[in-house]
Amino acid sequence: MDDSGFFSIQVISNALKVWGLDLILFNSPEYQRLRIDPINERSFICNYKEHWFTVRKLGKQWFNLNSLLTGPELISDTYLALFLAQLQQEGYSIFVVKGDLPDCEADQLLQMIRVQQMHRPKLIGEELAQLKDQRIQKTDLERVLEANDGPGMLDEDEDLQKALALSRHEIDMEDEEADLRRAIQLSMQGSSRNVSQDTPQTSGTNLSSEELRKRREAYFEKQQQQQQQQQQQRQQQVDLPGPVSQPCERPTTSSGALGSDLGDAMSEEDMLQVAMSMSLETIRNNLETEGEK
Repeated sequence: MDDSGFFSIQVISNALKVWGLDLILFNSPEYQRLRIDPINERSFICNYKEHWFTVRKLGKQWFNLNSLLTGPELISDTYLALFLAQLQQEGYSIFVVKGDLPDCEADQLLQMIRVQQMHRPKLIGEELAQLKDQRIQKTDLERVLEANDGPGMLDEDEDLQKALALSRHEIDMEDEEADLRRAIQLSMQGSSRNVSQDTPQTSGTNLSSEELRKRREAYFEKQQQQQQQQQQQRQQQVDLPGPVSQPCERPTTSSGALGSDLGDAMSEEDMLQVAMSMSLETIRNNLETEGEK
């Protein structure tokens, strides 16, 4: 071996001779002339630069026993020849171990049980890199979560609460504006109903005033007719001859009746003036009410 502890092929060949085993180069002309199917062999030793590993048949299955993997890798019979060819293309030197291998517990166990491998083993360096990446991702995730749980997250929560409160306030304002519009519409409808109700009352008041005016005119006409009749009666009494007693009685009677009629006329005039003043006041109040509306 050299200073680094690396064993040469000669050292390994001499060690195997102790067990009655020989090494033959897999791609040598001597071995190729034998045309032996690789699955009929028992073991291969592979070397690239300063790394050695073994491909061995245990039981009825082939395994890649590379120490750089996290565990033994199962190789099917159909894939064995391709696997060896791939190693040769990558620069590996392959040696066939000829002879009877010593018995081992793994070989005896796998003679009875076949292995089913669900996941292929990975390179140790690759697994370490993946573990490192997972740790980095976990650390970054923890930092992000811590940052989110910090003041920044609180600020976001406060902003969210403010936005929700503002949206609720806007909704309340919209509801208040809708209620105000409905109230204005109802008030306008009430005003229109009041106007429609007040209109017949005003027309009724005008009709009453007109009727009162007609009554006054009829009363004046009646008074004029009564006065004319009284004057005609007095004129007839003066012109007709008769006993002294009769003319004396007639004028007395007519004068009394005239006095009573005049007294009644004065009282009716007073009542008429009162009625007129009341009707004028009513009309004035109605006009003022309409002006305020």
